[in-house]
Amino acid sequence: MANAADTGLSQPAVQAAQIKIERLLSASHAGDAPFIIIDAKNQTLYLFEHKKLKQSFPVSTSAVGVGNAAGSNRTPLGLHKIAEKFGDGEPVGMIFKARKPSGVLASIQTRPIKGDGDDVTTRIMWLQGLEPGVNEGQGIDSHARYIYIHGTPEEGLIGTPESHGCVRMNNTQVIELFNQVPVGTLVDIIN
Repeated sequence: MANAADTGLSQPAVQAAQIKIERLLSASHAGDAPFIIIDAKNQTLYLFEHKKLKQSFPVSTSAVGVGNAAGSNRTPLGLHKIAEKFGDGEPVGMIFKARKPSGVLASIQTRPIKGDGDDVTTRIMWLQGLEPGVNEGQGIDSHARYIYIHGTPEEGLIGTPESHGCVRMNNTQVIELFNQVPVGTLVDIIN
């Protein structure tokens, strides 16, 4: 197992999450599989591959903080996996409705201006909670709450908490991430 300090990360919470996921992957004989840690406190997504930090991306988690209750519009904490992926091959800015391309491209705003809605654009990675009583189960289920990692037309707000519970990314960066992680990739959301 790689030493968490070798990755260059100094945040203890991220290091602890890295160690936790590496142990899970090692126990399942998938030790070199990619995995993701999302740090809601620092609005950063970390992509690890072969037990090393490969990339980090700024993100936007919920404008009202972290939490797991259905209807709360909060970003759920804990261990998840990418259950499904949508949007492969769609153009940058494609707006999705019920995970289907609408045929309409969003106007991408690069200045820090809040838009009228919460459009899901470009790519979707739908998360499934893996911790019963935390992010899996009646009234708290991340999958049933439609928690995604997805693109947004509000790129100018990336790096600040502005979502309705999902994890928003820059549209070209969400494509980059989408292309590097398979269905089943572990995602730990921490605060």
